[in-house]
Amino acid sequence: MPEAIALDKFTILLFALRWIHLIFGIIWIGLLYFFNFVNGPFAKTMDAATKKAVVPQLMPRALWWFRWGAMITFLSGWIYIIGKLQLNGAGLTGDGGLFTSTWGQWISTGALLGSIMWFNVWFIIWPAQKNLITWTKKGESPAEMAGLTKKAFLASRLNTYLSFPMLFCMGAASHLPAYNAVLVISAFMIGFGLVWHFVNKVAVKVGANF
Repeated sequence: MPEAIALDKFTILLFALRWIHLIFGIIWIGLLYFFNFVNGPFAKTMDAATKKAVVPQLMPRALWWFRWGAMITFLSGWIYIIGKLQLNGAGLTGDGGLFTSTWGQWISTGALLGSIMWFNVWFIIWPAQKNLITWTKKGESPAEMAGLTKKAFLASRLNTYLSFPMLFCMGAASHLPAYNAVLVISAFMIGFGLVWHFVNKVAVKVGANF
């Protein structure tokens, strides 16, 4: 009986981690899409004076939720994976393990993509944006500003492309009872194609003819 109670508590803990992971994942990825599908096209329409007024007010708030959403999503996701492996005693290569089960293969692929995205947020996008916001607030345009802007842009755009197959992998872990190269490659190709279409076709036009 004590073991059953402990198992129930552990199951509840894992459920709470999944719930937290879902909530903060929505915050993180939602803001990622805001930056790339909404704010990006809008920023191109602003002149220097408008940027000086808007950017220091908007971006620090948005980036606070963005980076901490990424951090909590990252931590809760990995703690959940480790906890579930501990619960079933599978480890990495055992029966139902991270690399030997359909669930484990999908979730590890998704977690790898999510970890790359988390790294980009905390070690490329956020450090660059701190400088860019400061310069914009002061009305400055140092020589390195263009390069830093491009670096942050490319990291953010990469995250947007990776997010589609990442979300596919997370959903597939619980709902797709097969894992193979064809499915993984298809997830990447379809996901990348959708992002390209949204960024280059939809985002530049949506709202223009409201």
